[in-house]
Formats: sequence, structure tokens, C-alpha cells
Amino acid sequence: MSRRDEIECWLTDMDGVLVHENQALPGAAELLQQWRDEGKPYLVLTNNSMFTPRDLSARLLASGLEVPEESIWTSALATAAFLKSQQPGGSAFVIGEAGITTALHEAGFILTDTNPDYVVVGETRNYSFEAITRAIRLIAGGARFIATNPDATGPSAEGPLPATGAVAALITKACGKEPYVVGKPNPMMFRSALNKIGAHSENTGMIGDRMDTDVVAGIEAGLHTILVLTGISDQTEIAKYPFRPDEILKGVYELLSPTPSSLTRSDLPRSTRHAQLGARG
Repeated sequence: MSRRDEIECWLTDMDGVLVHENQALPGAAELLQQWRDEGKPYLVLTNNSMFTPRDLSARLLASGLEVPEESIWTSALATAAFLKSQQPGGSAFVIGEAGITTALHEAGFILTDTNPDYVVVGETRNYSFEAITRAIRLIAGGARFIATNPDATGPSAEGPLPATGAVAALITKACGKEPYVVGKPNPMMFRSALNKIGAHSENTGMIGDRMDTDVVAGIEAGLHTILVLTGISDQTEIAKYPFRPDEILKGVYELLSPTPSSLTRSDLPRSTRHAQLGARG
């Protein structure tokens, strides 16, 4: 029996694993249905802190994937959970969109630009010079610096866009302070996801498409790691790293269990074929 047979819960990345440019990847819908049929708890993870789980659920549905919002875990939710554990009822100045502001509100945080406990930088397409300047001054004045994720760029139809990591680097250069980054590859992102579904690392699998975030964080969190080649990683990329995932698959379709209806006559045991022939006679 392989360790995969012992997996009772699953964590999976979204982009490059389940979807690519708003199109469901082969086997993604069937794998989600398989987990539902088997009663296996799962979470779809994303480092993108821009959208709420409700937004992402709708976007996935438009791609042909049915994922309820309670089965989505973002770096914004992980950041809010972390800050709530650190300072319940705290305050924050936020650079970001509804994903992070909603998560912090629901965690009981007050959003303010006056003497906040934290400056939180997340994903947005509307970075303003004024907001970045405010963040630099607040951090210099003693606010603790948090970033939802380290991704320097994000994808778009026109090409790469500057993302959270790039803006956080700009702030770091100006104020001399590094942020604490909650999202992948921080294994805290996975541990908070495990807590959400009541899972244990020894019987949970993680599916991702990036060696530098999904796989390394999965290894550090003690998960069974699976790298799929439908995202940014290929064999050349894998060879650059001193660690390896437990499994490398062409895509999530390789995780599908064969169903009786998918068996051809030649797949059936010989005794079964003879019995069928006898029944026809």
C-alpha cells in the first residue's frame, strides 16, 4: 500500500492544478466529485488574497468546477486567523482588496490608518503611492509589518503583473523592515488549513504545481506532496531544487480512481467474463 492510499484529507492549489486561465484542467471536476463521493475533507488553497471565498467559488463555477466557499482557503483567511491568534481585537492598516479586508473584519479587527497594530499588505490592482507612503511611515512608527504572500508577480492575459511580494519589497527598502509572510511557502498556511478541516498532517495530501511554494511548504508541514506538471514546473525546474515531492504526476486526472463503469471487458477477471458469456447464452 502506498502512502497515497492512506490519505484521508486533501489540500490542493488552485491555479495550475485545477484551473488554467479560467479553464478547468482535465480531471479536476471528476477529482472534486470523487472526494465528495468518498467523504474526504478537502480545501482548495490560493496565495491570492484579493478575492473572498465567495468570489473564488463563483469564478471556479464559471470554469466548470463546483467548490463551495467553505472549501476554499486563501492567504487572506490564513493571515486573519494568524493575527487574531496574535492579538484578538487588534487594528490594521491594509493595502489590499475585499479578500483581506473582509477576512480581517470577520476576525474582529478594526481597519484604521491611525496608530494601527499592524500594516498588512495584500494583493490589489490599485496600489497607490499615497497608501504605500502611509504604510512606510506607520511601520517606521512601530506598526508590525505583515504580508499575505510572497509572490512577486501575478499572471494576466497581457503578461506578469507586480504582486504582493514586489510591493512589500518596495516598502522594506524604504523602511528597512522585512514583513512576516503568512502565505505559502510558510507552512503556517497549511497548518491553519489543516485546523479548519480537522485534519492531521500524517494522513493529508497536498497537490501543487510549484516547487518553491507548494512542495517545500508541504514537506515542512509533514504532508504527502504531489507535484503536477500542468502549471509552471517541468523536469528542468524540479532539478533545480535539493528536495523532491513524494510524487510527480502529469495532471490531477492521474489521481482518479477507476470506476466499474470505466472498465472494459478485457479489464474484467476471466471468471467474470465467462459468467457474462454464460448469462448471455
